[in-house]
Amino acid sequence: MTGTPTVVLAADVGGTNTKLALAQCGGGKCLILTRSVYASGEHAAFERIVEAFLREPQVAAFAPGVAAACFAVAGPVEDGCARLTNLTWRIDERDLARHFAISRVSVINDFAAAGLGIAQLAETDLLTLQHGTPVAHADRVVIGAGTGLGVAWLTWDDGRYRVHPSEGGHASFAPVDEDQDQLLQRLRAELGHVSAERIVSGPGLERIFKFLQDSGYSAPGQALLDAMAKGDNAGAISEFALGKRDVVAERALDVFVSAYGAFAGNMALIGLARGGIYIAGGIAPKIAAKLQDGTFMRSFAGKGRFRTLLESFPVKVVMNAQVGLLGAIAEAARLGRD
Repeated sequence: MTGTPTVVLAADVGGTNTKLALAQCGGGKCLILTRSVYASGEHAAFERIVEAFLREPQVAAFAPGVAAACFAVAGPVEDGCARLTNLTWRIDERDLARHFAISRVSVINDFAAAGLGIAQLAETDLLTLQHGTPVAHADRVVIGAGTGLGVAWLTWDDGRYRVHPSEGGHASFAPVDEDQDQLLQRLRAELGHVSAERIVSGPGLERIFKFLQDSGYSAPGQALLDAMAKGDNAGAISEFALGKRDVVAERALDVFVSAYGAFAGNMALIGLARGGIYIAGGIAPKIAAKLQDGTFMRSFAGKGRFRTLLESFPVKVVMNAQVGLLGAIAEAARLGRD
């Protein structure tokens, strides 16, 4: 690291967890000094989490020197302000700048941060589902299921990729088989509009499981029900499915991954993402083995006359769960340089 280093603050704010980091940046590189994870739902406001982080002993010594901050949030951002989709928080970059006496603060969409973070990853951070035929400087798309479903686009401009956030996860769900047709009808009666996020997300996996359970597909085992009673329903379903310990869980994960692959294929076609499709989010690394069994890629490429085109697109799973935080750090470093 050369030149005078700059200390920056960054956060990746999700519906389940909020990750914060303090980094020292200079010479085009950033070194993370410390990081912490907080349960989002246990705090009434984002400011309370930042305050707790800045009070941590390993942070407090550096906190007065913070030159810039970037907070990536799970929801649309307008004029530096966001209301989170899956929390009641309101986050405003101007309020945060005043509250924490940081001169440069930016609030960006979490998948904009994930897009920025792609450039910070090593090849070992990526799991290839399809090599395809990558086209240099072609458009890319980052997609990720977690508490919600995020989408961001990357286009090449002036020597680097620029990121364009979206709310593509809230586009209408498009079923691809009879089971998904019935699932859509069930959820439409319950929810009205059924977005892709209602299925391709942690809560979506729970909805699929309940649909199968209620429709008489099979009865889940008591061991799974006991595991779900501990609170992490989606995690328990995934665990039992991957371990082949429950037939309902296995089928639920099949439907989930098929819907995930089909949605990714839709996004790839919309953006002609010949530069690559990056599957990020909190769920993908946890079910990497399932993503590799062919279910995801069959649905991804299952677009009739456009199968051959989709088979030429690189598809990679982002295995580094810190990608959004890395993107937020990179953006904070840019702010600190300006």
